[in-house]
Amino acid sequence: MWFDESVFYQIYPLGYCGCERENDFGAVRHRLGEIEKRIPQIKEEGFDAVLFNPLFESERHGYDTVDFFNVDRRLGDNADFKALVAKFHEAGIRVVLDGVFNHVGRRFFAFEDVRRRREQSDKKDWFHIGFGGNTEYNDGFWYEGWEGHNELVKLNLHCGEVTDYLARAVGFWIDEFGIDGLRLDVAYLLPEWFFEFLRRTVRQKREDFFLMGEVIHGQNFAKNLTPERLDSITNYECYKGLTSALNSDNLFEICHSLERLFGSQPWCLYTGKNLFSFADNHDVPRAYTAVADKRKLPALYAILYSMPGIPCVYYGSEYGAEGNKGNFDLDLRPYIGNIDENKCPALTALIRKLNEVRRSERALAYGSFERCVLSNKYMCFKREHAGERIYCAFNISDGDVTVRVEECEGTDLLTGEVRNLNDIYLPPFAVKLFKKNG
Repeated sequence: MWFDESVFYQIYPLGYCGCERENDFGAVRHRLGEIEKRIPQIKEEGFDAVLFNPLFESERHGYDTVDFFNVDRRLGDNADFKALVAKFHEAGIRVVLDGVFNHVGRRFFAFEDVRRRREQSDKKDWFHIGFGGNTEYNDGFWYEGWEGHNELVKLNLHCGEVTDYLARAVGFWIDEFGIDGLRLDVAYLLPEWFFEFLRRTVRQKREDFFLMGEVIHGQNFAKNLTPERLDSITNYECYKGLTSALNSDNLFEICHSLERLFGSQPWCLYTGKNLFSFADNHDVPRAYTAVADKRKLPALYAILYSMPGIPCVYYGSEYGAEGNKGNFDLDLRPYIGNIDENKCPALTALIRKLNEVRRSERALAYGSFERCVLSNKYMCFKREHAGERIYCAFNISDGDVTVRVEECEGTDLLTGEVRNLNDIYLPPFAVKLFKKNG
């Protein structure tokens, strides 16, 4: 499918466009032009799909939705977003939205009706409510929030009116804006039947619609990657393993995860599946901040792009943007105009080249995974598909390394260097992606 062959660019719109932290529900501010004017740059850098974090009307950060049918007024209006999607499509870039279906904000119309009418509200079954209790908001009733956060009111997905409402919203997003897919927020909390419900809903509109779930720990989630449920899930295991491996000079850690998830043994969890892979996102520290030795950043991104999965780069990280957790995650979600695009030209150029290679080599999109050489500070694995073979070699040490894999010639997809693959020379902190010739 198109998403298996894509490289994604993630944008957190409220941060990217420099929006106010709190929605005053006043005048519309037309800020989506901040994104539109950079479409040529996103295209030139080689990205062919964008993932938008929430952009519908919300109270603060987007995940506290109050209106599923209107763009957040801090960003613009529906006409602005419709034009933006059209511009992306004109550039050959697909558009995926963040679908927040587990919970809503307290100002969501149905919850406000319950607050006003209590037991008489015909929306009381939309939520998990106990009228004999209370919360810190002193509504005079208890309700379930997302993981104890009562500013995020959990929806009752077993209520038919709720699922009908959400189906109408998704259909509206496809019909009105022409979106190409959805990221399902906190998919690990959504019931399995809901994935099938969504698949049936979107299949009425698009056969190639992308459904990807946010899953923090994917141990028991493989059963949901089926044509009737989801196409992919977030690969948090390799995100954590990759950063940790580089910081501890222990490539065994990331290689163990890759073999466990994508190896050839029958017990491997996701062999033949493409998980959604990333080095950072709107919820975790920026890669440039997280990796202690910045000389290892080329290895971080080269492994990300060459391992099984659908690679995604978070906006600004291609320029070496920094940011850590804390401050309500605002430092992770800066205004694009405050990011220095000239900070790390070598990293920017590498990611641009990796985008080019990833789009052109089907072995990186669909190939099998096999470990070839592994040590604490260097490793090499093989991706193979339809007779094409690529050896992916990485050195995270400050010494020279030679990797030996096969007696034949290959061409480095990053530099054009031709070399015998039984003598792959890796200078300090080098990355090589050798495609076997012939």
